[in-house]
Amino acid sequence: EALAHSWPPGPNLLAQTLCKIREDEEQVLLVAPYWPTRTWFPDLISLAAAPPWKIPLRRDLLSQGMGTIWHPRPDLWNLHVWFLDGMRQTSLAFHRPGPTEMSDCSSAFLPAGEVGAQAVPSTLKVYVAAIAAYYDAVDGASLGKHQLIVRFLRGARRVNPPRPHLVPSWDLSVTLQGLREAPFEPLGSVELKYRSLKTVLLTALASIKRVGDLQAFSVDEACLEFGPGDSHVILRPRPGYVPKVPTTPFHDQVVNLQALPLEEADPASALLCPVRALRIYVDCPRHFRRTEQLFVCFGGQQKGNAVSKQRLAHWVAYAISLSYQNQGEPCPLGVCAHFTRSVASSYALAHGASLADICRAAGWATPNTFARFYNLRVEA
Repeated sequence: EALAHSWPPGPNLLAQTLCKIREDEEQVLLVAPYWPTRTWFPDLISLAAAPPWKIPLRRDLLSQGMGTIWHPRPDLWNLHVWFLDGMRQTSLAFHRPGPTEMSDCSSAFLPAGEVGAQAVPSTLKVYVAAIAAYYDAVDGASLGKHQLIVRFLRGARRVNPPRPHLVPSWDLSVTLQGLREAPFEPLGSVELKYRSLKTVLLTALASIKRVGDLQAFSVDEACLEFGPGDSHVILRPRPGYVPKVPTTPFHDQVVNLQALPLEEADPASALLCPVRALRIYVDCPRHFRRTEQLFVCFGGQQKGNAVSKQRLAHWVAYAISLSYQNQGEPCPLGVCAHFTRSVASSYALAHGASLADICRAAGWATPNTFARFYNLRVEA
């Protein structure tokens, strides 16, 4: 339950911890994420008495239940061990940096060996933004626009260009098999938690939509319509929704999901029908639903309220990891919600769907987007 509700923890907890260390003038070893964009990160840097040590990534790095439940994405935490000294009185000041100070500041922000290990250019840009927050403009421009910084980032991109995934990080067949079994079935009587996880994942796979688009779906009569005999379901975004890419046709697009035919050779395939899952899900939380958003929180004080995009993304990743665990398979690393678009669209193409239909469903203006960033090598 904690994996579905408590990750990541509120930033106020870490901010209060740093404040306590400074007030009590303590020296501690703190395990904390390396997240330069968070508001508490400058305080963490100011207390650091030495460069942080990166914790090696393992599948069981974060677990609970006596090691029986693993966190699906330990890599997102980027955990480091920080030696903090609450008696430190010096911190980086807001002033124009010199070459030596720039080097010292960069080493304070960049983990040991990060540049040598060919960090992703987008990550380096985040580090530059964090460093720039400590300094005034240089030669009338922000630090991130300084000619040396621009040349450095350009060179980093040439040395380590983007490398799209070529193969899926998780197996769709294993995931779908896990969704057919407990605790996801029988869907009509399982806990709302597992019903929500399965419905969100099936909807994401069938629609090839972003998490933000999934959050835009509504139970309003104008946005949700089931066909006769639940033969299909029509989903529309709520009025006023602004997609990530404003030029996408999703504003006026109708998402029409067809029910899976009942095959005599494999009757269990009906358990993967997104229309069936949506019908059961919509009918269940009517008595506690507090919003017209399709997907709502299933537990705690927020039960019945609209679920955030971040939580929806976690549901998708958690459902995939849970389907692996239920079959005794190790949880794959690097599971993220956005990757479902790559997996679903690549499998659809491998099984005969036209590229034009795939791009239309996913909201891609041209096939180039699919070819460059989403096309994976999958078996038909």
